[in-house]
Amino acid sequence: MPRCFWCSDDPLYQAYHDHEWGTPQRDPALLFEMLLLEGFQAGLSWITVLRKRERYREVLHGFDPVKLAALSDEYIEELMQDPGIIRNRLKLKAVRRNAQAWLAVDNPGQWLWSFVGGAPKINHFTGRSDVPAVTDEAKAMSKALQKAGFTFVGPTICYAFMQATGMVMDHTTDCDRYAALLR
Repeated sequence: MPRCFWCSDDPLYQAYHDHEWGTPQRDPALLFEMLLLEGFQAGLSWITVLRKRERYREVLHGFDPVKLAALSDEYIEELMQDPGIIRNRLKLKAVRRNAQAWLAVDNPGQWLWSFVGGAPKINHFTGRSDVPAVTDEAKAMSKALQKAGFTFVGPTICYAFMQATGMVMDHTTDCDRYAALLR
């Protein structure tokens, strides 16, 4: 199956590409999970985060924002000892802060989708050089998230989040998922 240029031959990566990435996602729970995971990716490769995703689901209470908003400093210190996750204190504290900010937003899923007008933006990129790392929509989302109290939500992270959750469809035209998602 022809896939996007970024997808390696790792079976986990291929499954993510083939079944998740770029597929419009409106479930607030999954949007929140992906926003946090994209924050963990900062400075790392996505496959690193993807390999740790199941452990994150375990130790971060299934990404339940109510539970995460109440994380204690002691629990964050426990997480710093867990080799199954990315042990970065700032990113772990951002989980708590972002959960608190998420809970303060009225209808966060709809709000996030508003940055693309409520419908997926379909791009028709032919190759790696066409796909941007940042767009005006991602810059606007980043600015609004930061104003709402979120951290680890720079424009590059926001654009990766938009791609992952199908707010923008950036499968390249030579990828099998491109045609499937156009339908």
